[in-house]
Amino acid sequence: MEQDRIFIGGGERDVHLLLKMANRHGLVAGATGTGKTVTLRILAEGFSACGVPVFLADVKGDLAGISQPGEIIPPFASRAAAIGLQDYAPAAFPVQFWDLYGRQGHPLRTTVSEMGPLLLSRLLELNDTQEGVLNIAFRVADEQGLLLLDLKDLRALLNFVGEQAKELTLEYGHVSPNSVGAIQRRLLVLEQQGVEQFFGEPALELADLMTRDDRGRGMINILAADRLMANPRLYSTLLLWLLAELFEELPEVGDPDRPRLVFFFDEAHLLFDTAPKALLDKIEQVVRLIRSKGVGIYFVTQSPGDIPDDVLGQLGNRIQHALRAFTPRDRKRVTTAAETFRPNPAFDAAAVITELGVGEALVSTLDRKGIPEPVERTLIRPPASRLGTLDEALRRGVVASSSLRGKYDQMVDRDSAYEHLRRQAARAAAAQAEQHGQAPAAARGRRSSSRQSVGEALTKSVARSMGSQLGRSLMRGLLGALFRR
Repeated sequence: MEQDRIFIGGGERDVHLLLKMANRHGLVAGATGTGKTVTLRILAEGFSACGVPVFLADVKGDLAGISQPGEIIPPFASRAAAIGLQDYAPAAFPVQFWDLYGRQGHPLRTTVSEMGPLLLSRLLELNDTQEGVLNIAFRVADEQGLLLLDLKDLRALLNFVGEQAKELTLEYGHVSPNSVGAIQRRLLVLEQQGVEQFFGEPALELADLMTRDDRGRGMINILAADRLMANPRLYSTLLLWLLAELFEELPEVGDPDRPRLVFFFDEAHLLFDTAPKALLDKIEQVVRLIRSKGVGIYFVTQSPGDIPDDVLGQLGNRIQHALRAFTPRDRKRVTTAAETFRPNPAFDAAAVITELGVGEALVSTLDRKGIPEPVERTLIRPPASRLGTLDEALRRGVVASSSLRGKYDQMVDRDSAYEHLRRQAARAAAAQAEQHGQAPAAARGRRSSSRQSVGEALTKSVARSMGSQLGRSLMRGLLGALFRR
C-alpha cells in the first residue's frame, strides 16, 4: 500500500484512489450480490493502512470481521495473482465497535439539543403543524435556559408548552394541544423501541472517531446497524445527525493531503427516499461544503439513480458493480449509470455493466488535477481481513481492549429541563397553597427523590449554576447553521 494512494484493483491498468482526492467523495453502486460490501471493506482497509480513520455502518453484521485476519481462500488467491498483488496476506485492522443500544459496542449518544427540531421532526414523522410546535418548544427552552439532554427533558418541556399554550400562542403563533399530544405519542413509540438510550450523556466526542493505533493506522469505527435497519428512518437520521456534527464542529482545512475521516453511508437510498425538498437542499449543501473540512463521504447503494442529481454531481470517485437489465426501468438505470463515467473508447460502458462478474466493477477516480480518469473495467483486489460475522466472544474482546472502555458505558443524568421544570412546578404549587392558607405539601412530608442520591444532588448543584447560560448558548446540530430556523 503506497502512502499517497489506495490500490483498488487491476484490469488493463492498475486503478488507485489518490488520498489527496479522497475528500472529493465517492459512490459504490451495484445490484445485490455483486460485491459492493467487499469493495467497501477493501476501501476501509486501504484508508486505515494509510492512516485515515473510517466510520461505517455494519448493516448485515458481516463487516465486524475487519478486526480479525482473513484466510487466503483459492478465489481470492487467484484474483490476487491475476492483478499482480504480490504481497497479498491476511491482516487485521484496528476497530472500535459502536452501538446505539449499547449491546454490541460502545454506546453512541447525543443530546436532544444537539439533534435539534428539524432532524427530530424527521425522526418522529411529524407534519408541518407538529414540527412548528416542536420548533416553538426549542425556542422556549433557549429563552428560559433549559438544557434538553434526554427524552424526559423533552417530554417535560412539551408538557410545559401545552400548559402555557394560550400565552405562547400570543407570542409565537398557534400552539395546539392536539399537536403537543401527537408529539408525545410519537416519543412514546421511540421509547418503546429502546431509542431513549440514544439521547443523553456522555454524548459522543467526534475526536474519538478520528484516532489511530500505535502503528499509525486509522481507526475503523463500525456501527452495529443490523437492529437499526428495522427502523430505516432512525438509521438514516442517525447518520445524518453524525454528518451534521462533523460539518458543524470540524474546522476548515482546505484540501489536505489525505482526509481526516472517511464516512461510508451504506443503504444510501434510505436517506433520500422520504426527505422533503428543503432537507435534500441542505444535504446537497453539506456534501459540497464538508470536503473543505477534510471529510470524504462515500454513498453505497444499488444504483446511481438512488442519489439525487445535485448530490451525485459532487461524487468524484465512482465504483459501479453489475446491474441487471430485466425491465425497461432496469435498462434506463443501466444507461444512467454508464453516462456518469468519463467514456473509455476501448469498450461500451452500458453493455459492460450488465456483463460484470462478482468482484468486477467499472471504476473511475480523480487524477491529481481533480479530473475523472477514463472508466476502467477492474477486478477488485481481495480483502485481507476476515469475511463474515464475528462471534460474541471476539467482539467483547475487541470492546474490552478499546481505549474508550468505560468512557461511554454509564449514562450520566445531570440537572436539566426535567429537574428545572419540576422545581418550578413545585414552587408554583407551594405559592398557590400558601395563598389559600394551606401548608405546602413539602412541609407536610417530603418524599425523597428516587432519581438521585445525596452525592448526585451535590454534583448537580454545581452543574445547576451553569445550566442557564449553557442552555442559551447551545449550538444545535442542525447540519451546522444551515438548518437553524
